[in-house]
Amino acid sequence: MSSHVRGSGKRQHIVETAYALFKRDGFHATGIDRIIAQAGVAKMTMYRHFPSKEELIVEVLDWRTARFESQLDRLSDSAKTPDEGIAAILGWHERWFDSADFHGCLFQHALAEFGEPDHAVFAAVARQKMSIQNRMVDMLSQTMPPVRAADVAMILFMLIEAATMLAQMGQGKAAIDNARKVASVLLAREIGE
Repeated sequence: MSSHVRGSGKRQHIVETAYALFKRDGFHATGIDRIIAQAGVAKMTMYRHFPSKEELIVEVLDWRTARFESQLDRLSDSAKTPDEGIAAILGWHERWFDSADFHGCLFQHALAEFGEPDHAVFAAVARQKMSIQNRMVDMLSQTMPPVRAADVAMILFMLIEAATMLAQMGQGKAAIDNARKVASVLLAREIGE
């Protein structure tokens, strides 16, 4: 997250307004004029902070990443084992799926709309998704070799991403319950070896 977001109230207000619109209506469907109107800022203010819509989208994604990481940091602080850390991540997702604010994964939506690997939005999505995987690798490396921890983290990451997609389709409870079962079996097998 850039220091501009923390230092500028108007900039942050634009980011949060754009976030609400993007998550509800999508990136391409939400025009700059709509964000300006909803945020109640002048066009000049918008373009001073964000010369392009792409820059605004990347800032929104980076801001959302920082919020998510901060939430997981708080949950992870109480986890004493990798199992507890993974359970905390799954628990966060379960609460998110059940919230009135759940509209699917903003990052999955961004990837669907900006799927070119050399696009700045794609890079912002990749940073967020790698951050989750790296967090799980760090947790799992406490009890297994780093290469194996990376493999297991990838499997757990795929479970979370699939559960998120299923939650958007109205199957969140079953998806997270099954993700927990698979994670439990996988971790018991890996840690028990």
